[in-house]
Amino acid sequence: MRVFIAAGAFALVVGLTAGCAQGPATGEVSGTVTYDGKVVEDGSIAFYPENGKGSATGGAITGGKYSVSKVPVGTAKVRISGAKNIKEHKMSYDEKAPPPPVTSDELLPPKYSDEKITELKYDVKSGVQTKDFELAK
Repeated sequence: MRVFIAAGAFALVVGLTAGCAQGPATGEVSGTVTYDGKVVEDGSIAFYPENGKGSATGGAITGGKYSVSKVPVGTAKVRISGAKNIKEHKMSYDEKAPPPPVTSDELLPPKYSDEKITELKYDVKSGVQTKDFELAK
């Protein structure tokens, strides 16, 4: 009888541990980002759990396209940042000097680019999905 109880307890512990190892369900979200009908050439996108539990997951926007994996399933606030007016600061030429810094201005208004006030939301589902963001002024 003790063997059966011990085996049952062991099976329960293994089952619970295996379930925890998988972690929360996630999705992979990809798509395009446009602003005022034009592709956002360079930028970043981040998905924040709307309930505030968990961390943000994000990635780069290149040529208007993005792909982000391991986004927690559920409603997410979305922050999109775009670069405009990329400027290289001119410095005197010296082969040993580091490259000049590159700076840019924010292309998008805070209603898209500020994580605290973004109006963008997306309901992330498990698996691969496409979400295009067509942003307007």
